[in-house]
Amino acid sequence: MARLASNHCPNTELGKRHMPTPRELQPHRSARDLFGAKLRAYRGKQPLGALAAELRMSKSHLSRIELADYMPPPELPEQLDRRFGLDKVFAELYELARHEIHPDKVRRRMELEAQAQVIQEYSPQVVPGLLQTEAYARAQFHVHNPRASEGEIERLVSARMSRQALLVGDSRPDYSVIMDEAVLHRFYGGAQVMREQLLRLMDPCSSPSMCIQVIPFAQGGHALVGGSLSLWTLSKGNQVAYEESITTGTLLEDWESVAGLRRAYDVLSACALSPAQTADLIKRTLEALPHE
Repeated sequence: MARLASNHCPNTELGKRHMPTPRELQPHRSARDLFGAKLRAYRGKQPLGALAAELRMSKSHLSRIELADYMPPPELPEQLDRRFGLDKVFAELYELARHEIHPDKVRRRMELEAQAQVIQEYSPQVVPGLLQTEAYARAQFHVHNPRASEGEIERLVSARMSRQALLVGDSRPDYSVIMDEAVLHRFYGGAQVMREQLLRLMDPCSSPSMCIQVIPFAQGGHALVGGSLSLWTLSKGNQVAYEESITTGTLLEDWESVAGLRRAYDVLSACALSPAQTADLIKRTLEALPHE
């Protein structure tokens, strides 16, 4: 099997650090792996950089596609079919890849979230994980799986809390959240747990790198009401979306799907309460909580 060509950097680690290490693709596992394997096979001995130049894209981007790490951009399949004289081989693989749930979606989701420079989320039922208190997260995990052992619950809580390190430090991303008003009234763990959680939500309301909004009940239905959504803008402007329901998550990397979801998010943000109005609503909800 052909290996990726790379620019050799004698006696330095620079070339090794910037070029992904070739891995064995598993074409039986996913359409994205099959796309990468076909690309590697048809490219043959042609240097990756030379093909990337023909296609007018960066060598590193094409390498990630060949390694099945990145979703191919929508214009690439037709370019490859034309370049290799094929009858829609890559076009048909792309249609399969863009609709499949990537086998490593959980790992990939965490990698993308960690790389994002801008994170935008919509949550209809629960406080987003990046803003949860330990007690709230623990109560949520208990409700989700009442048969889980205390050890399992604590491992999940620890993992969730560790994710919140993303929002600390000079390199933290810009973070925006839209929550349905139901999130403020749906108790997890009782009034005291909710009191601590609502206080936690009030902290970022005045932060320059965070924006928290609530979409009120009075707004009615909207395009994102069916599930939660995360949108990530990466360092080079690439945009990725992650949709999640009760038991499944779908990672979307093709431009058309992400653009539609971003448009729906922007409309929802325009209809939501402002950050100041949101802080006021959280404060009023906090004051109305029963004392245990």
